[in-house]
Amino acid sequence: MLRDPGLEELGAFLKARRAQLTPGRAGLPDNGEPRRVPGLRREEVARMAAISTDYYTRLEQGRVQASAAVLGVLAQVLRLDGDQHEYLLTLAGKTASPTVSRNVRQRVQPQMLHLLDDLSLTAGFVIGRNTDLLAWNAMAAALVMDFGRVPEEQRNYVRLVFTEPAVRVLYRDWEDMARLALSHLRMDSRRNPGDPRLTALVEELSALDAHFRRWWTSHDVAVRAGGTRLLRHPVAGDLALERSTFMCAEDPEQQLVVWTAEPGSPTHEALRSLASTIERAPEGVGGAA
Repeated sequence: MLRDPGLEELGAFLKARRAQLTPGRAGLPDNGEPRRVPGLRREEVARMAAISTDYYTRLEQGRVQASAAVLGVLAQVLRLDGDQHEYLLTLAGKTASPTVSRNVRQRVQPQMLHLLDDLSLTAGFVIGRNTDLLAWNAMAAALVMDFGRVPEEQRNYVRLVFTEPAVRVLYRDWEDMARLALSHLRMDSRRNPGDPRLTALVEELSALDAHFRRWWTSHDVAVRAGGTRLLRHPVAGDLALERSTFMCAEDPEQQLVVWTAEPGSPTHEALRSLASTIERAPEGVGGAA
């Protein structure tokens, strides 16, 4: 009998969250006895969720479906945040997912390219499914790296974060940003956990990097949102950039990510100086990847 990749991922996610939740945070008394497993025991989770231990065990094993109501209770018991709860529901097939062919590589919407080209002091990227880098503008290339020299099939942001030395040293808080990028990738994967391209990417990076291998198994998830990016640029110096994300209405799995700086701030002045050194890119730079 074929196993459902979504249910298997759901079970692994529940197990990871259970292992990371301490009895104290779950509201359980500490009797001082040594615990043989990290976090909560299966029977403790089942008891707090008012379900049988056998049923919960089969959920972690990816052998049974669960109702939205049961998943809602488990989300409360395991102290899941909003992103984690959404991820759980999508894996269980309780929320709508776009039906697109994973065999067709995404192409950037034309309006996205026009917008990228108009951004002069703002780094802009178009990120597709599985954090594929679909397009970028001249400022993004000047701040991060020349993405055009990366073969198309390897042009993936998480992959670059872990394999490109220049990107590792660019982020002043590389470890935090790498873990955040992984949580975005894990969140993206909820739509199609059996995607062969995602599987190949995870296998490759797990073999190449011990950090990736360890952090991927933690099953952390998050949607792309605002935040600050701290960079140490070889030309522009230390920069603090605000990150914003905009979803493409025509393709929800395609998002425009921009890095901006407050006008008049040292970072804004540094960007103005950097922009003056950028040669105008030929039309179509960073177009469909």
